Parts: sequence; C-alpha cells; structure tokens
Amino acid sequence: MKLVQFKKNNEIRLGVKTDLGVLDLKDAGGKFEQQVPENMQELISLGQDGIQAVNAVVQRAVNQGNKDNFLLEGEIHFAPVVSSPDKIICVGLNYINHAKESKMDVPTSPILFSKFNNALAAHGETVKIPQYAEQMDYEAELVLVIGKTAQNVSEEEALAYVFGYTIGNDVSARDLQFKTNQWLLGKSPDGFAPIGPFLVTSDEIDPMNLTVECRVNGEVRQKGNTKDMIFNCAAIISYASKYMTLKPGDIIFTGTPDGVILGYEKEKQKWLQPGDVMVITIEPIGELKNVLQ
Repeated sequence: MKLVQFKKNNEIRLGVKTDLGVLDLKDAGGKFEQQVPENMQELISLGQDGIQAVNAVVQRAVNQGNKDNFLLEGEIHFAPVVSSPDKIICVGLNYINHAKESKMDVPTSPILFSKFNNALAAHGETVKIPQYAEQMDYEAELVLVIGKTAQNVSEEEALAYVFGYTIGNDVSARDLQFKTNQWLLGKSPDGFAPIGPFLVTSDEIDPMNLTVECRVNGEVRQKGNTKDMIFNCAAIISYASKYMTLKPGDIIFTGTPDGVILGYEKEKQKWLQPGDVMVITIEPIGELKNVLQ
C-alpha cells in the first residue's frame, strides 16, 4: 500500500495512491459510512486493524470507479508522511564509499545522531538556507518508519517492527556541521529533513536491494544501492533499540551513498545555491523533490 499525507481544509489528511489517483480516506470513509484512520500516526497506532479498515474503503472506492472520489497528484499539497515522530534518528557514514569520500574512518558500529521535528519538510516544499550557512549539501536516504514499540530486539526480528519505508534527504550545512565536533547544528535547521512523498508499507518493500539516486538540477550526483549499507535496516533497528525504546511513528534515516559535495576535492566543491532543485528517487517508493531558497 502506498500512503500519503496531504493538506486540505487546514488539516492533514491521509490518502492512498491507486491507479485512479489518490483517495482521500476521510472523505471516502464518510461517503461509505466506514470508520477509517484520519492520519498516519493513527493508522500506525492501529496496526493491522487500521490497514484492514483502509483496504476495505479503498476497495469499495476502486470498485465503484467514480474518479470524482480521487485526487490527481498534481492537485495535492503534500505534507510530511509522518508529522510528529517521537524521534528522528539518523545514521552517519553507513556506506563504505561515503565514509571514504568524507575522509572518516569506516565505523565499526552505527553512528547515530538526531534531527528534530522542526526539520521535517514535505515533497515539493521549499527548503530555506539558514542565514549563516554557506556550504549546503544533499544526502539521499532510505527512511524507515517504526510500526510498533521496539525495545532490545534482535536483528532477526527487527524488520517486523517496521511499518513502512519512505524517501528522505538529510540536508546538511557542512560549515555548521563541522563548526564543533557535534553535528547537530548543521543537520537540524528548519526544513532539513524532507521526507515523502509516499510511504510504502513494509510488506511491499525489500529494504536490502533498493537503488537510491539523487539528482541536482537534472544531473545525477548519487547512485547507490541499499545492499551496500555497512549496517542494514535490521542491524540499525536492533542496535538503536538496545539503548532507547523505539516507538510507533519514529523515523530512521539509514545513511547516504557516496557522491555528496563534501566528498569532492576542495577545488571542485560547488555548494548548493538558492534555486537548486534536489530530486531523490527510490523505486518503488517514488520521487522526493525540494528546491532551495
């Protein structure tokens, strides 16, 4: 199932992408007199019961075939696929070639850092460059969304705790990131964690073999595969859950392949500028697009 959150009538709605378009679940539930979750967090909290309720409404709408019940993607004002995670966890240097290009040691355990909810941005949303940042960079990443409480779970069972997967851009201001030995300042300004446009439920995704691509102004800058992660999704979840309780709706940025501007030779480093268009693609999830301002 391919899910989306979007803004309508000053509220965040939950939708499902179908061959007929995006179904507004709140409107459809009202028409069919069926109760459905109204946002992503509610759906995640309901688990399989929520999925079944959504499936039932989607099936009725598709069978009816009334295109008036569906929205075109171009008509949608996207919201982040998860709006208020308890935690945004990021993994640094999780591809060997990225660690090498960054001239840092290849980690022997996952390097975890955080972003905050202020950093969340949606597909199509403009990302503003902070006043004191000059070295703007992109990082294309697979993002996983936790579906149930995970505490001290094994790698073997870890993926069972994933609700779904989406696309993320770990936008980074390198001058701020390395101003001190803590990365937070360069990682968590407003809008520095775009995610979306869709969240695909875990039953439809193999996180071990996904191509991750980033284009800037149409030029391919990154192209890697999640099979080349140093620590795969299961290892990341298991590791993090040993030290903190992962809650439904938490999101984890799983690291970026090589090709970031930070990895260029200094004379070739041309940092992102206002107007630059960042597009990250992970099939079968979709394409996340944001413009710098």
